[in-house]
Amino acid sequence: MRIVIADDAVLLREGLVRLLSERGHEVVAAVADGEALVVAVVAHRPDVSIVDVRMPPSHTDEGLRAAVEARRLVPRTPILVLSQYVEVSYADDLLATTGGGGGGIGYLLKDRVAAIDEFLDALDRVAAGGTVLDPEVVGQLFARRRRDDPLRELTPREREVLALMAEGRSNTAIAKTLVVTDGAVEKHVRNIFTKLQLPPDTEQHRRVLAVLAYLRN
Repeated sequence: MRIVIADDAVLLREGLVRLLSERGHEVVAAVADGEALVVAVVAHRPDVSIVDVRMPPSHTDEGLRAAVEARRLVPRTPILVLSQYVEVSYADDLLATTGGGGGGIGYLLKDRVAAIDEFLDALDRVAAGGTVLDPEVVGQLFARRRRDDPLRELTPREREVLALMAEGRSNTAIAKTLVVTDGAVEKHVRNIFTKLQLPPDTEQHRRVLAVLAYLRN
């Protein structure tokens, strides 16, 4: 894959360059701020970009805003955002760019990079158009459920399936995790779509809409 990296931490940035290069990927740009990220994405049209949320000058949400701008200029360009902490609002803003069914979005904690195989798997899924949320984000979403939660009609098993969908898992991967058949997972997914009143469309589009409903409530 052709990859752009944006992170102002030199050690992490150079470490990612080395790791990805050793795995056969081509890092076409490695930059340290949001403005340079946008320029790199427009110039190189990478298969995926890895972006730190907090970058100069204020170290708040420059990376996130740059990622959103990059997806505006290059629609559906895959972005994997890395953050030091769980910021549900950041994940929400990023997923809002998936309107129209364009996935290719990921939000992971930086600690996940240490689990190299899992990190690379998430990167592959985002590059392929999937939506990947860190399990810590998913956990906090459950913790903030409101009494008027529109997902309240889901069964406990359907909530498990939706949580794994939010992590970017395919139906087959969900079946392996829950130790059930692919057919059982497909039935749960259909029930989720029905209960969330998601209109018939492509499978990928409805999966993204389901994750958005899960994230925003």
